[in-house]
Order: sequence, then C-alpha cells, then structure tokens
Amino acid sequence: MSTLANQLASAEREEVARAIRLLLARPLLTEAADPTGFDLVRRRRDPLTRWFDYTCGWNLVVEPRRGYARLTKVRVNPDGSRPARRARSGRAPFDRRRYVLLCVAAAELLSMPMTTIGMLADRVVQAMAADRALAGFDPVHRPERMAFVDVLKLLESYDVLRVVDGTTETYVDSAEAKVLYRVDNTLLMRLPAAPVGASRLAVPPEEVPARFEDLLVGLVRERRYGGASADDTHAETTAITDAQRNLRLRHSVLRRLFDDPVLYRADLADDELAYVTSLTGRQILRRSVEQAGFLLEERAEGFLLVDPDAIATDVRFPDDSSTARVAALLLLAPLCATPAGLLPEQLAEAGAELLRRFPGWAKAYQSEEGPARLADDAVRILLDVGLAARARDRVIARPAAYRYRLTEATGPAPKNDPPAVTATGIAGEGDKQ
Repeated sequence: MSTLANQLASAEREEVARAIRLLLARPLLTEAADPTGFDLVRRRRDPLTRWFDYTCGWNLVVEPRRGYARLTKVRVNPDGSRPARRARSGRAPFDRRRYVLLCVAAAELLSMPMTTIGMLADRVVQAMAADRALAGFDPVHRPERMAFVDVLKLLESYDVLRVVDGTTETYVDSAEAKVLYRVDNTLLMRLPAAPVGASRLAVPPEEVPARFEDLLVGLVRERRYGGASADDTHAETTAITDAQRNLRLRHSVLRRLFDDPVLYRADLADDELAYVTSLTGRQILRRSVEQAGFLLEERAEGFLLVDPDAIATDVRFPDDSSTARVAALLLLAPLCATPAGLLPEQLAEAGAELLRRFPGWAKAYQSEEGPARLADDAVRILLDVGLAARARDRVIARPAAYRYRLTEATGPAPKNDPPAVTATGIAGEGDKQ
C-alpha cells in the first residue's frame, strides 16, 4: 500500500473514532448546534453505522438534508438515573408533570408544521381534558406555564422546535405571550429510542402502576435476540439460538461499557462475565475500544474507558462547577476510609463538618437541614458516576472511588467562592441522555 493510501486510511480511522465519541456524548447531533461535528458524522456515516450496529446494536440515522444525526441508544435496564433536565432552575430533572406535558405536547406537534405557543397550549388543554387518566392542564396558573416552558425549551434544544418570532420564556409571565415556532415533525418522530412503541403495549390505565416495571422491560425488548415477541409480554418464549445468545451478550456488555462511567464485573450476570473474559469476547472488546479511540483500564474489579480528548465526556469528575460537585469530591475521603459504608446520620455529619470547615462556602446549605441536603446531593453525584452505591441503609465507596486522592483543600476565597480542591482522577465517560 502506498504512503498516500496509508495516510488516508489512518485519517479515516481517526475521524471515525472521533465521530464515535462525539455521538456517544450527543446521540442527537444537529447541524445547527455543531456544524463541524455534523459534517464529520455525515462524511463517515457508513463506517459509523456499521460500528454502532455491530458493537452495541444501536441504530444510527444520518439525514444530511435535514441536518441531524440520531443514534438510538437502547439500555437493557432502563431506570430514572438519566432524566430530561430543565434549561432553567439549575438544570433540575423533569418531574412527572413535565414528562406528561412533554408526551402530550409531542403528540400534538406531530400534525403541526407551524404553531404558536398559545395554539399549542390550547391543544394540550383539550387533549388532557379528553383523557381521564391525566390531570388537566390549566395555563392560567404560573407553575403550569413554567412546566410548559420547560418542555418547550427541551424540544428547542433538540431542534424539534425553532423559534421564528418571540421568546419562549415570556410565556412564564403571561399566557398571552406571542411566540411562533417552526416544527420539525420528522426529527420529532426520531426522538423515542425504545424499539417497541408504547401503543403496542396498551393496557388499561388502572393497571399501569402495578405493571409498570414489566411495561418498561417490554419497551426495550428486541426481536433480534429471540425469546418472547417484542410486542407481547405474555407471548410464549421461543428457542434462542447460540448466535442470538452471543449477539445479546456482546451488545449487553459493550452497551454498558460505552455508555456507563464504569463497568464492574460484580454488576455483570454470570453469562456476561463469562463472555467478556473469553478469548473472543476480550478480542472484540479491545478492538472496539481501540476503534473508538478510547484507552481501556482493565482491573480486577472491572473496566473503565478514558477518552484522552474528553470528546465523549458528558459528566466530569472531579468538577468544581457546583457546590454539590465539590462536596462529592470531599466526601470521597470519609467514604473510602469506611469500607462498611456510612449511614445517613454519618453522611449528614460529614456534610456538617464540611460547612464548619468552610464557613463562607455553600450558602444555600446554611440551614438546619443543610448538611443532610448537601450530603444527599453529593451522594447522588457519586452514584451517577459509579463511585458509590447503596447497600441497604448505607452508602459505600465502589472500587473506582479509590482512584481519587484529594491533594489540596483550601479555605474559601473572597466573595464566597467554593474551596479550591484538586485531586488525582479522570473525567467520567458515559452519556446521561
């Protein structure tokens, strides 16, 4: 092979690896949000599509003319640890009310290429009034308008809604606000990642609470792995071939490896652990990691991917961008020093000790319940990045937590800046979307 051919092949490998990590962090990539990244994905869409399908069983759709790329990530065990978040209010997670409004608004937008905020609100009012399972929507009340604005801002961030005239936030102060939107109905239909549509699992509303966990499992059941039919949770299970079993094992292990901050051996099922420690499984794992441009840390406790360019990193740790994130790093020391874990009272005392140690810091937590809230918020971050776990009534440090060592902690600077802390460690990989 000529020198030029070698250079072209090397350039393609580097670009594909970069695009893989870009899509892992941003499964919905639009040309408007990242023109350079979208152009890279557009040019390398064929090898990218093959890589995601073989490695993780995820479908990648690239629409050059419409200006978006959608990677539909499917998680085997869906949970609430990666919520939609509000653009306002410190990016607080969506509550049940906002999720309901999101679903209803999305359904109404499917038939509306253009709309105003008032017209859409009226459609949502009518749709929710007609469904006995839903509480009515009343935009007269400010909290309802705030929730509705959070939903619309989320759809704006996905480029499903584009503001033609006006500002969405003005609706919070007045239900008479004038905002005009253009709707991308095609992109809207690409948002759901579940392989099974919810309508195919239709059950009476009164049965949903009792069957909720089974319904979630039904939404992510995939035909390619055999077993029960994807749209019938009561179907008779069919025989699963060896090829289907191996395909499921490969995808289940590599999905978690590329989507979670840390993959612990203890969290793998017996057959998954056997696969990842087999000769074939290890070869596939290492080859996939190399193709994606990651560095693989393999230890007795599990696996961790490091992105040297931080392209795939959507949640960083350590990170001093918020009080809770600084507290999470500071709490690692007492957690790691207590292998049996800490009780809620001990965590609250650890939070109180931090507030005493840095009296000019964390003003939002300077109250009677503040130490417990600070500890709870910090623990939530440690759980999200795989550094801690709950064991009955205690919070324990997981093996990856011992990779971090606090090397400096100083008092607060003027104007109540948070304490300056540094630690050995890495950024955490794994998209939360």
